[in-house]
Amino acid sequence: MLSITSCQAPNVDPTCRSVAAWLSAVIEKPVLFVEDCGWQERARRLDEGAVDVAWMCGTWYLKRKDDLGQSLALLAAPVMLGRRYGDRPIYFSDIVVRREAPFASFDDLRGAVWAYNEPDSHSGYHVVRCHLARLGERAGYFGGVVEAGSHQAALALILEGSVDAAAIDSTVLETEFRLRPGLEEKVRTVTTLGPSPMPPWVSRGDLAPVLVRALQQALTHMHESAEGRMILTEAGWARFARVTDADYDPLRAMLRQGDGVRLSAEPRSP
Repeated sequence: MLSITSCQAPNVDPTCRSVAAWLSAVIEKPVLFVEDCGWQERARRLDEGAVDVAWMCGTWYLKRKDDLGQSLALLAAPVMLGRRYGDRPIYFSDIVVRREAPFASFDDLRGAVWAYNEPDSHSGYHVVRCHLARLGERAGYFGGVVEAGSHQAALALILEGSVDAAAIDSTVLETEFRLRPGLEEKVRTVTTLGPSPMPPWVSRGDLAPVLVRALQQALTHMHESAEGRMILTEAGWARFARVTDADYDPLRAMLRQGDGVRLSAEPRSP
């Protein structure tokens, strides 16, 4: 039995479940999609060897590989449909506000109340620190900062007026727009940060090499089968692309640039 999980936003769990089922048929091996717990527990199970494959944020991959010395194998990363992705395994962080809010640019958000999903996230947290560093800002840019817990929770805080803005993973936002008719008319994007390397699908380093190769082959050719293409298209994905560790060097650079930047002088919780 091969176990697969996702440490991404929960709105992609149905897609990952379908990918797991498709992989099971292709590699002719039972595949279980682990979804009986939150993303923190899912990541812990991967670390402990109780899960074989995970889709994780690029910063989590780098922390495990570079800081903790864990052995992980990069399998592939999704390539999104849509012109701005350029048929590449990249994504963006959209700076979202309420439709009627007065903000027209990132500059207008100085002193605003900001929400981020969680402090290990690249799309919602670290990319913003990098952007502030490029602006020469080190702390106190926002008037208040709320840790929302997830991108969906940050969106909810924006909609209810508790915060002014947040950086939302573009893939999460596009999925929310598909799943929630009318949401797109309630918010707008004032600017976009990125692109950033797409979060990778990784396997434990001690997984049998023959199985790692089979998974890479299956994922990167998924779009060539009718059933696989249907699963991908319904999720807004074009295909899976092979990725290497060097593809995440831009992420390493962004993390270094944003090191030491605080979103607020005195962060607070909701």
